[in-house]
Amino acid sequence: MPAKKKAAAQPKLLSGGNPQIPKGDGEAPVKAYLAAMPGWKKKVGKQLDGLITQTLPDVHKAVRWNTPFYGMEGRGWFLGFHCFTKYVKVTFLRGDLLEPLPPVRSKQPAVRYLHVSEEEPLDEPQFLEWIRQASNQPGEDLF
Repeated sequence: MPAKKKAAAQPKLLSGGNPQIPKGDGEAPVKAYLAAMPGWKKKVGKQLDGLITQTLPDVHKAVRWNTPFYGMEGRGWFLGFHCFTKYVKVTFLRGDLLEPLPPVRSKQPAVRYLHVSEEEPLDEPQFLEWIRQASNQPGEDLF
């Protein structure tokens, strides 16, 4: 009897619907994360990734701690995002250097957040400006 082909296992969704994706560098793990995002969050994730990639064609990508990260060669990582129940949390690792400041504070003084929800869509012009600013600042060496 021939062996049945196993369907590719879907990534497990953690708290808030955040996909559990293995650590990896490059486009592939980020694409896997985006594909596994549930419901309306998938559209937000693809929008974020598309705007970052369009604005910064040389951006480096990685997945760590079930979070896609974006960085620039020689400058470090500047942004990541993560699914929560009611929003996608965009983390600017050196958000304290951006003008205007992203709206949500962190316990870490340098970090600022932007929450994108189904009810409050992304302000693309402001996000693009933050991407430009953040990519030109010294980033974080998280890995």
